[in-house]
Amino acid sequence: MTTFVDRVELHVAAGSGGHGCASVHREKFKPLGGPDGGNGGRGGDVTLIVDQSVTTLLDYHHSPHRKATNGKPGEGGNRSGKDGTDLVLPVPDGTVVMDGAGNVLADLVGHGTSYVAAQGGRGGLGNAALASARRKAPGFALLGVPGGLQDIVLELKTVADVALVGYPSAGKSSLISVLSAAKPKIADYPFTTLIPNLGVVTAGETVYTIADVPGLIPGASQGKGLGLEFLRHVERCSVLVHILDTATLESERDPISDLDMIEEELKQYGGLDRRPRMVVLNKIDVPDGKDLAEMVRPDLEARGYRVFEVSAVAHTGLRELSFALAELIAASRAAKPQEEATRIVIRPKAVDDSGFTVVQEEDGLFRVRGEKPERWVRQTDFSNDEAVGYLADRLNRLGVEQSLMKAGARSGDGVAIGPEDNAVVFDWEPTVMAGAEMLGRRGEDHRFEAPRPAAQRRRDSQAERDDATQEFNDFKPF
Repeated sequence: MTTFVDRVELHVAAGSGGHGCASVHREKFKPLGGPDGGNGGRGGDVTLIVDQSVTTLLDYHHSPHRKATNGKPGEGGNRSGKDGTDLVLPVPDGTVVMDGAGNVLADLVGHGTSYVAAQGGRGGLGNAALASARRKAPGFALLGVPGGLQDIVLELKTVADVALVGYPSAGKSSLISVLSAAKPKIADYPFTTLIPNLGVVTAGETVYTIADVPGLIPGASQGKGLGLEFLRHVERCSVLVHILDTATLESERDPISDLDMIEEELKQYGGLDRRPRMVVLNKIDVPDGKDLAEMVRPDLEARGYRVFEVSAVAHTGLRELSFALAELIAASRAAKPQEEATRIVIRPKAVDDSGFTVVQEEDGLFRVRGEKPERWVRQTDFSNDEAVGYLADRLNRLGVEQSLMKAGARSGDGVAIGPEDNAVVFDWEPTVMAGAEMLGRRGEDHRFEAPRPAAQRRRDSQAERDDATQEFNDFKPF
């Protein structure tokens, strides 16, 4: 049964915003008290956050679909809908978030680091919020915006100071078990280590973490064996330690050729061959192992490596190795630049940035793209003529119609607002004025108009009576 997963594909969906409410306040002796429709609630976000108690992505391997709750719709009496609950997903330290194309979206390192993977949709405004001096009683409300959807890949890269690299069964697991309190699985067959093991080592005043990761074989940088799983977990380590087996039973292997092969794989993967490194000749408790270590040590030192002869079984040479690693780690940490205080970066929009673009496609269709017009379209109830008119007002004020004219659009041309897979398409009819300016009183309720003067009311009543009398006189029964 799988107990460790370091790469998963996750499908996240944020909550949709609740719809606004179109309502008119009514009470005894005041049947038309004005609009009182409340706003819809905001949809919940989906947020990834680093939790030190989480060490694997196993939960998301079994349940890859995660969704936050939707916002509630608004109600009459100016009651706004409840916001959706945010969905917080804990991930291990060192999790990299990527899109389907492999582009890195976030690198989550450090307890509490978070990333909003899908943002909840806005709640729609109720007709009370849409009322104005000219639009006293809107008969419509805005719809809630759908929540964001995203398919992401989570990839765990172990966060450690030291990585033990070497062939399978070179003694990496045994070494980490005696240097730290880690208890990895140990056996004498290849690929005993199938998951990274972390141990904490204290050497004097320096405390550092050491990682034992899956063994390396030729072709690992191209994915052979467990190579990619191995190399991924080595990327973040500051120091690499070559564990060379001096008591191998394979006749075609020796410590020098093992080192050359591992160095070549690190170079092929990219960048790992430039990390600080040292060499550990392991299993010197075996008589032949001790002799071989003494033979190859001068060659390794001639290459510039710092070499240590150890035995994980006999606990030989471990103290010197742990303090040497602590020295390298301390130097690596001192070389890193100090973290600067949080800065607020202000990126003002360009003076000529209209917030949208108009592009004519090959088939002659004019496509409008932009955060505002696309959101406004999603918020519009197209079964309500008044809501459609309100959308026309907003697009006209934003300058969409003027931009369409400049782009060469003519009456009857097709115009699409939004991406290809989710766009609203209509035949464009240019107007001098759009929306309420064109229709004069759209969005207004005549019942809320100011009373007419008495003389005007008398004239209108007399005209209505005259019309009724004329209709009666003209009526001729069969």
